[in-house]
Amino acid sequence: MLRIPFLLRLASLGLLLPPFFTQAQQTYSWENLPVIDQPRFRADTFLVTSYGAKGDGLTLNTKAINQAITECSQKGGGVVVIPAGLWMSGPIILKSNVNLHLKKAATLLFSPDKSQYALVEGFYEGKAAARNQSPISGTDLENVALTGQGIVDGNGDVWRAVHQRQLTDTQWKEKVASGGVLSDDQKTWYPSIAFKMASKQNKSMLLTPDKSLAEFADMKDFLRPNLVVLLRCKKVLLEGLTFQNSPAWCLHPLLCQHLTLRKLTVKNPEYAHNGDGMDIESCKNFLVEDCSLDVGDDAICIKSGKDEEGRKRGVPTENGIIRNNVVYNGHGGFVVGSEMSGGARYLFVSNCTFMGTDKGLRFKSVRGRGGVVEHIYARNIFMKDIAQEAIFFDMYYFVKFATDSPRDERPVVNEGTPVFRNMVFENVVCQGAKKGVFVRGLPEMPIQQVRMKNLVLETERGVELIDTRGISLEQVELVTATSEPLVFIENSQQLTFNSVEYAGKMPILFSVNGERSQDIRVQKTDFQTNQTVFANGAKASALK
Repeated sequence: MLRIPFLLRLASLGLLLPPFFTQAQQTYSWENLPVIDQPRFRADTFLVTSYGAKGDGLTLNTKAINQAITECSQKGGGVVVIPAGLWMSGPIILKSNVNLHLKKAATLLFSPDKSQYALVEGFYEGKAAARNQSPISGTDLENVALTGQGIVDGNGDVWRAVHQRQLTDTQWKEKVASGGVLSDDQKTWYPSIAFKMASKQNKSMLLTPDKSLAEFADMKDFLRPNLVVLLRCKKVLLEGLTFQNSPAWCLHPLLCQHLTLRKLTVKNPEYAHNGDGMDIESCKNFLVEDCSLDVGDDAICIKSGKDEEGRKRGVPTENGIIRNNVVYNGHGGFVVGSEMSGGARYLFVSNCTFMGTDKGLRFKSVRGRGGVVEHIYARNIFMKDIAQEAIFFDMYYFVKFATDSPRDERPVVNEGTPVFRNMVFENVVCQGAKKGVFVRGLPEMPIQQVRMKNLVLETERGVELIDTRGISLEQVELVTATSEPLVFIENSQQLTFNSVEYAGKMPILFSVNGERSQDIRVQKTDFQTNQTVFANGAKASALK
């Protein structure tokens, strides 16, 4: 007889769902999208100048701004207004029922004096960690907003290291002249000797029961804060503002509900290490719309915790709408992972444009993460000049292989096995990329049931499917610039290619590899038997 804990473990993997363990979960569709509640505020206005703040770029306004926010909240809430000016400040702590509003031409610039930011218990990639206090933060709040037409600048360049190869000669000379220290090979700039030593020694920032915050004092300069962190908040609105130059991640809502990010501009330099735009982690019911991002790492990123801690938290990011956004520079336009151990589901991405990102739709994980990512829907996605892949799945994130030979390791499926399944991508156009579609699952857990329909991909190479099951490409036009196989398949099953068009004469359309490749169906596609090759144990009967 099975023990209850084992059933629970299987259920968490989505491998067994007995009725007595399931929770009622609202299912959504394009016709029935999640509803996101909006915050409401009293009209009462609190001017920061009434509390002694000065927008002269010199005065430190930390006390005045926080005092205005606190008094506004204590009196029932309202709008705290920062007028036009250059407002220098240390950390700002938001309060319930307060809308912090920056007028046009108002710049909230955070102090480069790192002593203003206390060491606090925070999070790094889903795990408890020592961090410097975020320039803007809020915990356990309800009805809170950051709005306006102003700019929030995190002064991130004083916090981040940078490599010489990432800058022009002039930029590098200016960086070296600004202070800081260089690496031993003179090719990396560090903000301080403490930062350099922590980096060289690969010191951990993770908190453990036997280590207090005070013990991280010698590496404080290394513990870069995220610009905006909102923890366990409900009814949150960020609208209209420009957020830029963050020390690490820019916007990080964690365990929030009913979150709206609207008409934001999010900017970080291309060289900004960990310079993500939006990292939405373990949040429920959220909307990201009409935003523009140009960042140094992933742009719009979905996360839900990392490894065992993330699985123990067990809070998926779910019920999200991402629409009408433009992404310029970034490692990915819309991204899930790699910290997704709590899972992600019911995400609707539409009418988004990616211009020059490294990858377009990006899904990443690795053995040990666990978590179930499912019910992801994307349509009307338009891409141009993508540096790598337009549509990308990889369950070997940051794994290096000793050889290029096919992998056939198949460990036992357990709570650390990531599961990606049940997704639909429709109406995707890409002009310019290294590869149109790349999907690589695990031998023990293929990426499953992904339907791609109405794609036009003008790329150097076509499609590569490794360790997948139930993938379908329907009404797809592949315009490639290589004589290599249009579609490469390795150890994949139950694949469907329906109405695939291609440009020019392709000597090889399908390269089928691996003895586990089978049940591959090609319909309404112009190709001959001699345009298919079978290798590495694949049988000719695998393709029909």
